[in-house]
Amino acid sequence: MTLFLTILLIIVALALITVVLLQSGKSAGLSGAISGGAETLFGKQKARGLDLILHRTTVVLSVLFFILTLTIAYFA
Repeated sequence: MTLFLTILLIIVALALITVVLLQSGKSAGLSGAISGGAETLFGKQKARGLDLILHRTTVVLSVLFFILTLTIAYFA
């Protein structure tokens, strides 16, 4: 059981790293340097499309990562 959970934890960790690296930065490009965080503060540019999918996938994978980690620590 512990071996299966450890292998699953490694797969989830690699998937989480991949999804985080695929996301674009919040201030990507020159427009982010000029306007700063004003766009995210006032919500002019909401997450759409691929960014929204990547964000939701990151949340799901991170929750799964913590659950698996706590489960392995409990059984060990």
